[in-house]
Amino acid sequence: MTVNDESTISGGASYAAAGVDIEAGDRAVELFAPLAKKATRPEVRGGLGGFAGLFALGEYNKPLLAAGSDGVGTKVAVAQAMDKHDTIGRDLVAMVVDDLVVCGAEPLFLQDYIAIGKVVPEHVASIVSGIAAGCIDAGCALLGGETAEHPGLMEPGEYDISATAVGVVEEDELLGPDRVRTGDVVIAMASSGLHSNGYSLARHVLLEQAGLPLDGYVADFGRTLGEELLEPTRIYAKDCLALAAECEVHTYSHVTGGGLAANLARVIPEGLTAELDRGTWTPGPVFRTIARLGKVPPEEMDKTFNMGVGMVAVVAEDDAERALAMLTARHIDCWTLGHVRVAREGDTERAVLNGEHRH
Repeated sequence: MTVNDESTISGGASYAAAGVDIEAGDRAVELFAPLAKKATRPEVRGGLGGFAGLFALGEYNKPLLAAGSDGVGTKVAVAQAMDKHDTIGRDLVAMVVDDLVVCGAEPLFLQDYIAIGKVVPEHVASIVSGIAAGCIDAGCALLGGETAEHPGLMEPGEYDISATAVGVVEEDELLGPDRVRTGDVVIAMASSGLHSNGYSLARHVLLEQAGLPLDGYVADFGRTLGEELLEPTRIYAKDCLALAAECEVHTYSHVTGGGLAANLARVIPEGLTAELDRGTWTPGPVFRTIARLGKVPPEEMDKTFNMGVGMVAVVAEDDAERALAMLTARHIDCWTLGHVRVAREGDTERAVLNGEHRH
């Protein structure tokens, strides 16, 4: 982990006077270094503070490296308003590593980037503590990162975070659309809530239109609105890898921006359609509350939010019951969401949602 540095500006001015506190950055590193060191793997070489993180790839036959980058969008605005920064890092890890496992790749390491208006060491350490905890949950190493202070570009209380993760999969174990077959079963894995998508609409409805306070208790949630909105994104990486090791999984779909049908369609090959049944599950209270208070049409909800489904597995029909049992044993709420069939004349999408949600 490093914090941007620069020589003293000539003419008597200083970097600190310009708004960049190098000492604060150093204190932040001291605070989060022990946390980051816990998120490691045996393949990590060297330690924090280098210009590059080193990772020994290990023994593979025909390894394919998978890489992904993402952030958490405007969910950071809720964290900043609540002055609670220890969960947003878990969101960041989830958004990146759960994209990697879609193709069967095991996440190996992650590097984060924090852009912040003014370094408050405790805030940075809190963010990194969440990132480190998320990496441990995902089984990957926190290999390094960057904290950049941006005075004049961002307000002192503002920050944004992003990360890039790298994973590996054997070429002959690569998952994807080419494995999907007619008759495959689509299994849903429940989300923990909004995850990290749709927050611009959620904030508009709940905070701006309805005027609800973040610290206000909401009976339907059983906690405050802010606590509900900051519920961390579920990390499915280890569960997906374990399932693929024991069952005939053909592909996964990480349900993020665009919603369930649009994301699943990305892994369904031409000529096939995944037919899904809304009646198989009931979306959580936060989705119903947003729809009711904002008078948001169902089709808009479906394409903006995960609606209670965070990850989808497409498995061979003969292994469907075993897959459900495995996920249940791993404490994942799961169910049969639909099936893959041959596309019919008139089908315009590779994944379609039918029926109405249970209430």
